[in-house]
Amino acid sequence: MSVNGSVDLNNDETKGRSETVDLTDQSLLVDISDALSERDKVKFTVHTKTTLPDFAKPEFSVVRLHEEFIWLHDRIEENEKYEGFIIPPAPPRPDFDASREKLQRLGEGEGTMTEDEFKKMKAELEAEYLATFKKTVAMHEVFLCRLASHPVFKADPNFKVFLEYENDLSVRTKNKKERLETLIRSFSKSTDEKILATTQKDIDDFFERQNTFLLEYYAHVKDAASKSDRMALTHKREFKIEGRVASDEDLKLVDLLRYYQRESSAAKDLLYRRLRCLANYESANKTLDKARARNREVHAAELSQHEACEKFEKISSKAQEVELQEFKTRRVAAFKRHLIELAELEVKHAKVKHLSLQLLLFRLTMHSNSMFFL
Repeated sequence: MSVNGSVDLNNDETKGRSETVDLTDQSLLVDISDALSERDKVKFTVHTKTTLPDFAKPEFSVVRLHEEFIWLHDRIEENEKYEGFIIPPAPPRPDFDASREKLQRLGEGEGTMTEDEFKKMKAELEAEYLATFKKTVAMHEVFLCRLASHPVFKADPNFKVFLEYENDLSVRTKNKKERLETLIRSFSKSTDEKILATTQKDIDDFFERQNTFLLEYYAHVKDAASKSDRMALTHKREFKIEGRVASDEDLKLVDLLRYYQRESSAAKDLLYRRLRCLANYESANKTLDKARARNREVHAAELSQHEACEKFEKISSKAQEVELQEFKTRRVAAFKRHLIELAELEVKHAKVKHLSLQLLLFRLTMHSNSMFFL
C-alpha cells in the first residue's frame, strides 16, 4: 500500500469497527464503506441505509472530510435542545505524519540495505500505517453510529444534511480568533465547573452519586488508557508476532479506553450543564423573592423563574431516565465484548508463538545432531 491510497474496509479484519455502539434500532444504519488517504486529508465514504421517511432514498453514499465531522459535532454540541444528552465525542484528527515519515526515510535508505531487508521493513511499516488508518476510520464511524442509534440525534437536521447532501459541505476550520474564543470559553467553563463543585449543593442524591462515580471512572479510564498505550508500544518494538498483538491491543483495548475516556468526559459535561441549570434556578428563586418583597418587576421575575425551573427539570429528567442509564449499559457491553475478543486473539497469537518456538527447538536439535555425527 502506498502512502496515498485507499483501504478496503469490507474485509473480515475490519468488521465490527463500531462495536462501542449497540445498534438495536435498524431504521438508520451508517458506516464508512471506504476511505482514501491523501497527503493532507482523508476522504471518508459515508454509506447510509434507512427506512426513515425524511430521507429521499433508502440507501446512499457521500464523501466527507474530517473537518465536516467536526462541523457536525459542533452544531450538535452548541444546540441548546441537546443540553440534557451526552453529546457523542468528536473523532480525533487523522495523524499519519509519523508513519509517512518512516516510509519516506525507508525509501531514501533503500540503497543501504539488501532487497529482503527492504521488503521486510516496508511490509512492517505499511502494516503500521494500515493499523493507524483503521483506527482513524473506526473513530469517525463510531461517532456517526452513536448519532444514528440515538432516538433524538438521528433526527437532527444537520445530521441529515451531513448524510444526504451529495456535494461538498464547504465547511471551514476555525480561524485564530475563533480558536481563541473557543479556548476562552473552555477556560471559563472549567473555572465555573470548579466553583460550582465547591459552592453548589446538589438536591438529588442520584446525581451526587453519578458525579462522584464519573470523576473516579474518568480518572481510572484515563490511567488505564495511558498504561495500555505504553504496553502496546512496547509490543510494537519487539518481534513481529508481538507487533500483531500490539495491533489487536490498539483496536480492542487502547482505542476502547480512549473512546470511553472521551465519552465519560462528555457525561461529566452533562452533569455540569445540569448543575449550572440548578444554580440558575436557585438564583431565579432568590430574584423572585426580592421582586415580591419590593413589589416590583414581579411578572418578569416569575417568567424567568418558570423558565429556569422548566429547563432544570427537563435536563434532569433526560439525564436520569435515559442518558446516564444508557451510558452504563453501553460501556459495560462494549468492555465485555472487546475484552473477550482481545483474550481470544491473544490466545491465538500465543499458540502461533508456541508453534514458532517448537519449530525453532526442532531445528536447533536437528542441527546439534548433525554436528554430533560430524
